[in-house]
Amino acid sequence: MHIGLIGGIGPAATDYYHRGLISRNISAGTKLDLTIAHADTRELVQNLAAGAAQQQAEIFASLIRRLAVAGAQAVAVTSMSGQFCVRELEAISPLPILKLIPVVAAAIQQRNFKKVGILGTRTVMETHLYGGIPATVEFILPEGEGLDQVHKAYVDMAISGRITDAQREVFFSVGRSLCQSRGADAVILGGTDLFLAFEGHDYGFPVLDCGGVHIDAIYRYSVGKS
Repeated sequence: MHIGLIGGIGPAATDYYHRGLISRNISAGTKLDLTIAHADTRELVQNLAAGAAQQQAEIFASLIRRLAVAGAQAVAVTSMSGQFCVRELEAISPLPILKLIPVVAAAIQQRNFKKVGILGTRTVMETHLYGGIPATVEFILPEGEGLDQVHKAYVDMAISGRITDAQREVFFSVGRSLCQSRGADAVILGGTDLFLAFEGHDYGFPVLDCGGVHIDAIYRYSVGKS
């Protein structure tokens, strides 16, 4: 199946999805059929902050129309922040949307997590992934300055597509606190760029990578697996 990705939000997450889908297809001996359309991270951040869900959905829908012309049969948005307008987008999209949050909710249930921490933008953290996770799961948020620090470190990292040592330490120290001091079963990496901080590092606590879970689901859909 020809998959369309809305990328650019941010650039590192787009690369993560692209490499992840290539790797899964190579491992399985299947063929990847993919087209990527570029969205603007700064525009998304502004619309998210303003709560302009319909405006952002219309931007995405325009990109999806391009992807449909290119032959895509389904589309995914490579950004957790981009999920804030997914309800509005589904109503106007010419293609099926391969949504991120439902597969994350399923992964949390499969792992039997009862109490989870979360890292990402302020909106993602405060809304508990836009309210898409069952109420039986207890969310633990960074406290005080920790929430502000995580939000700023994440947005700066996502826009630049690069991670600094100081940003990585923010994510690691807050994540350790959520698990070791406040009892979280795991920390949800609630941003698809967070692999930049965590991939290849020993951070000392269990995580669930939303981007990785989404890539798995996109691959399974593309090859006809439920």
